[in-house]
Amino acid sequence: MNAAQEAPPGSAEDRRRWIALAVVLTASLLDLVDATIVNVAIPTVQRDLDASYSAIQWITGGYTLAFAVGLITGGRLGDIWGRKRVFQLSMLGFTVASALSGLAMGPEMLIGARILQGVMAAMMVPQVLSIIHVTFRPEESGKVYGLFGAISGIGAVSGPVIGALLVQWDLFGLGWRPIFLINLPIGIVGLIMGQRYLTESKAPHAVRLDLVGVALASLSLLLLVYPLTQGREADWPAWSFVAMVASVPTFVVFVLHQRARIRARSTPLIELSLFRIKSFAAGIAVQLTFGTTFGLFSLTGALYMQIGLGWSAVHAALTSLLFGATMAVSTNVAMRKLMPRFGRTVLQAGALLMIAGLFGYYWVADAQAIGATSWELAPVLVVAGWALGMIMAPLTSAVLANVPFEHAGSASGLTNTVNQMGMAIGLGLASVAYFDVVDGATAAERSSGAAFVDGFTNSLWWAIGGMVLAFLLMFALPSTKPAAPGVEPETASDDVAEPAR
Repeated sequence: MNAAQEAPPGSAEDRRRWIALAVVLTASLLDLVDATIVNVAIPTVQRDLDASYSAIQWITGGYTLAFAVGLITGGRLGDIWGRKRVFQLSMLGFTVASALSGLAMGPEMLIGARILQGVMAAMMVPQVLSIIHVTFRPEESGKVYGLFGAISGIGAVSGPVIGALLVQWDLFGLGWRPIFLINLPIGIVGLIMGQRYLTESKAPHAVRLDLVGVALASLSLLLLVYPLTQGREADWPAWSFVAMVASVPTFVVFVLHQRARIRARSTPLIELSLFRIKSFAAGIAVQLTFGTTFGLFSLTGALYMQIGLGWSAVHAALTSLLFGATMAVSTNVAMRKLMPRFGRTVLQAGALLMIAGLFGYYWVADAQAIGATSWELAPVLVVAGWALGMIMAPLTSAVLANVPFEHAGSASGLTNTVNQMGMAIGLGLASVAYFDVVDGATAAERSSGAAFVDGFTNSLWWAIGGMVLAFLLMFALPSTKPAAPGVEPETASDDVAEPAR
């Protein structure tokens, strides 16, 4: 058993665990904020750096692409080299990349820095869930994942708000640059606190990184994510479809390679045995479907507010704060009160509530067209935010509930990868569900914003369909409730824990 798990409440070691939690949650918040903060600053960046539209696409998409491709490898590196060590190195790299982004003298330098940020985030984020998983007792999961979900809710909506305010304030005449430079003091404090309070842990038998597996997994993900990111910009050329089709046999080769390594008793990149755990396998399927739906909804919803309704970035971001605040409260209630009593039913209730929220969005957008106000959207945002809080953190908890501690890094990396892949697929679907409607509208409809409202209402039907599918897939999750206090997961841990330095 992990040494940290044996710490009695109120002891010095117990306090260290909670400080360590604050450190890794801060890192998670950094990633969530940085993934969205740049969006509101794009017009300013484009003017200042004289960037082309293609360059702007890469400034926003390069981070997501690098993040998605590197997540599985990042998780496994923590298992092999030590989660604290990888976390600290990646936090340092993320801070340096943020500095390079803020000091970029041209679009090429900014693109390179953003890709480096994505790579560092792919190493850092899996360690967050891994460290949580090996540090806290099973009966503490409700409280811990409740905090994790609350931070996720805050990060999801605070990025655009912070970005909009920093650009509007133009601190020290730096324009858009503070949206990246703000990470420096946070990263430095995180590094100092992490070195003092994080406890090292790693899988005892993972001794070598599967480099061929890394190459195959990265190629498979790249073949799928790159066309989804760039396809519409290039008017969906033939190569984009060829690449997406080629990702399937490449992934099959990757799985066969993993099986061969397991038979040879070598360390695989992904523990295929994880998929024999019902909660993990079913949860991954739900997460992919839900991530796709959320990716579609989040993009088209932002465009609906800022282009369709003509709101400023600050107006849209402040209105969306209601969504994030509600999600934060809902997550805490769901994880601490509802999940211990009702288990899988909480997720299903959240899915049904989200479907109701999406129908509410449709009713407001269809009835009010370009005249919708923040007050009219407020009830819908509350419903959707509460529903999301009942899904995101509980789903993460369900996926990782019975994962052996020695495979925590691999499992959390795969979980995050699936979520990012879902988001990427959702962004790709936006081309069909949203942009096709906009492109088919008249010039007058586009200039008035009506075309963007129509595109949003059409995309909502796709999102509703995705949530219905996610609801149905949730029946594959174990119906049992989480383990009672004092009961260990089904798979015991023999993690090696080193003293904190």
